[in-house]
Amino acid sequence: MLNASWFKVLTFFGVWATIWLPIALLVSRFIDWQPSKIMTPQQKLVLLSSLYILIPVVIGWKIKAESLSFAALGLSPLSKTTGHILLGLTLSLVSLIIVFGLETAFNFISWHQQNVPRLIPLFFPILGLSLLISLVEETVFRGYVFSTLSIDHSCWIAAIISSTIFALLHLIWERKQTLPQIPGLWLMGMVLIAARVLGDGSIYFALGLHAGWIWGLTCIDSAELITYSYQSHWLTGINQQPLAGIAGMFCLAITGIAIWGIIDSKLLWF
Repeated sequence: MLNASWFKVLTFFGVWATIWLPIALLVSRFIDWQPSKIMTPQQKLVLLSSLYILIPVVIGWKIKAESLSFAALGLSPLSKTTGHILLGLTLSLVSLIIVFGLETAFNFISWHQQNVPRLIPLFFPILGLSLLISLVEETVFRGYVFSTLSIDHSCWIAAIISSTIFALLHLIWERKQTLPQIPGLWLMGMVLIAARVLGDGSIYFALGLHAGWIWGLTCIDSAELITYSYQSHWLTGINQQPLAGIAGMFCLAITGIAIWGIIDSKLLWF
């Protein structure tokens, strides 16, 4: 029998999906997307936007129905919020620099410096989009889902379950390319939960980490800055997806270790 926390989480996603489904059908017709075809990045962005724009409505309903506070969701206003986000952005970008630096040193990737000018018009729009996507996903998964499951489960169990839900829901968009990334997405969820739990209980440090990874990888991909030596490789990633390779796992692992160091040295409280 489902306990209260599971029921709350299921109703959250159930209501969210129920509201979004008719909207998704209309949007799908507008962008001419068919489930049997691979979704283009532009189509995915439009559908994702139509889904995420509903979050304030669903979260607002949950806050009222369950008498939640913003602090319970990790959204309490803090004087150091900007600092936490910037620290997360910095740490995630440094982790990407380390990983791509190692891949370059071992000739797994080659850089196209002539494409750097393409970044100029993309740099800040991608940052803004990355922050918005991260705000929604952190509020949902590291905020509501993790906090709700923690009521009836230990921190570890709640972290494992919420990270599993986070990883599996990515299959909605692209199952073939996403399936090899499931372990990486799960580990990413665990690292982001660690960023919340080991910090001050807010989601802002995790938000910065998440946004930094999206920002860095999307900039590299959109500007076509690199070429992989292999289409699929156990180290760089299956189908050139970083989270489907050892390098992506290493990136998350070193970030997790760095989080412990930051918390221990009190740098999160600057």
